[in-house]
Amino acid sequence: MRIPAGLSSIILSSALLPSLSAASGFDCAHVNVDGFKYDLSELGGVHSLYNVEKTEEHVVNTTYVLNICNILGGDSIKGHLKCGTSKNICGFQYTYPVDGSEETSRAFPIVGLEPLGHGSKDPQITRLKTIDTDREGLLIKLSGGNYVDDEGKKKDARAVLEFQCDPERSGLEGLKTTDETDNQKKEAKRRRAEGEDGKEQPPDEKKDRSHSLQFKSFGKADDDSYVLKLDWKTKYACDHYLEGQKGDSSSHWGFFTWLIIILFLCIAAYLIFGSWLNYNRYGARGWDLLPHGDTIRDIPYIFQDWLRRVINTLQGSGSRGGYSAV
Repeated sequence: MRIPAGLSSIILSSALLPSLSAASGFDCAHVNVDGFKYDLSELGGVHSLYNVEKTEEHVVNTTYVLNICNILGGDSIKGHLKCGTSKNICGFQYTYPVDGSEETSRAFPIVGLEPLGHGSKDPQITRLKTIDTDREGLLIKLSGGNYVDDEGKKKDARAVLEFQCDPERSGLEGLKTTDETDNQKKEAKRRRAEGEDGKEQPPDEKKDRSHSLQFKSFGKADDDSYVLKLDWKTKYACDHYLEGQKGDSSSHWGFFTWLIIILFLCIAAYLIFGSWLNYNRYGARGWDLLPHGDTIRDIPYIFQDWLRRVINTLQGSGSRGGYSAV
């Protein structure tokens, strides 16, 4: 069966995108800066943030979907809104006029590669201690997106993620999956349709403070680009976290590991000491140096005899009993 050219190109691009994303200069599992190593892979996966902004004219609901370790793939598509499967961070914006007129929506990429890996996320990684000696963590800047402003002009978009060291947090506390965010959006739409008061409920501030990932801002920067700023508290951003993990793993080897090591050392010591003894006492050479050298040489034959005996036993147990035919 012949595969259409368009379909084959889509299959090829989807197969290449993960590797191209990893090759774009940012590997969340191997972050090296100023001689310190960090592994942020536990924070991977698709996560969502929900932000509401109100003005006198409209209410703007924006869902930010991100995956710092890989591309978004199918999660970059929400209904008729498409952000780009090769992106790592996307925004889905829904604007509801207060006067009840028709709502508008759009999707915009913030971080990621262009299709088939063109472009760059241009990662910039800085330790927070180089900015403020009292703080520990990482400041990571990622690019590759664009945003159309109110005047219809296309501007560059990027993200600034501040990973703050918090030994008590994994970084996944309070994170919402994309399904939960979609359900929240549907509920808000239902309330608007029924004309309920308080259409968009503001986030619970007390609850939000318990979340490890926090939305900080999204807006225009001094260089005329649009920047998404996020704060992320996690133990994986601590300077010495990986060193502590390596120390724990090396000092708690399993029982069988130690047993194999001890057994190997005992056998080695026996062979070395026995060979030295045979050499000094009897002037032995070659195989005669080894203790019980004759037995060691006969091991292949002993194994063959044992295997033959097992086969004969199995064949004998399978023979038929009773009277033979006359």
